[in-house]
Amino acid sequence: MNEYIEEVAYYFPEMQLAVSQTVRMMSISMIFTFIIGLPLGIFLYLTRQKKQQVRYSLLNTYVNIVRSFPFLLFVVALIPFTRFLLGTAFGTTAASVPLAFVGIAMFGRLVEQVLLDLPKEVMELAESLGATWWQLIWEFLLVEARSGIILSFTSVTISLVSYSTVMGIVGGGGVGDFAIRYGYQTYRYSIMYTTIVLMILTVAIVQWSGNSLSRILDKRK
Repeated sequence: MNEYIEEVAYYFPEMQLAVSQTVRMMSISMIFTFIIGLPLGIFLYLTRQKKQQVRYSLLNTYVNIVRSFPFLLFVVALIPFTRFLLGTAFGTTAASVPLAFVGIAMFGRLVEQVLLDLPKEVMELAESLGATWWQLIWEFLLVEARSGIILSFTSVTISLVSYSTVMGIVGGGGVGDFAIRYGYQTYRYSIMYTTIVLMILTVAIVQWSGNSLSRILDKRK
């Protein structure tokens, strides 16, 4: 036990750095996931409902391509774009670019599905009252679907936490990279398992927070 405590204490500074890198790449990617993915999901729903096939097909194609792309290959394929956008394809900030792309596609699709599950009466009521598109979105769709949207965002966050563990391939660092370099590759399995427990606790906290907020915002209660 003493040996384990000494090992963890010795690598604690590197662990702190890894956690900060994960928090940074997750924060950047989740901000863009929300501010772009939410409108994307809404427009997927609206163009589908309004039979605007061309617009829906364009948005739907983007979502399908990104979601079906193997993530490791997607990270590599996006290196030229990331370098063009940021001037570099390596580092923690650069690692957030592919995470954001995937998060936007995943969240957009989940938001569309949540909206599709709403009763048809919501759209009919909005149309009968002569609501504008903005009023339809803000005062009807988001109000009715907010609980499901929170749960969807929670699910995407947990998925991106998992994806972030492989961002060491582009120098993104993070908890996953720390576990591989300081745990698995050096045969210090106590460090690796400690990191795994840390990730499990993080996911549990994210899920609990999302569930709690969803219950508070649920109009059905």
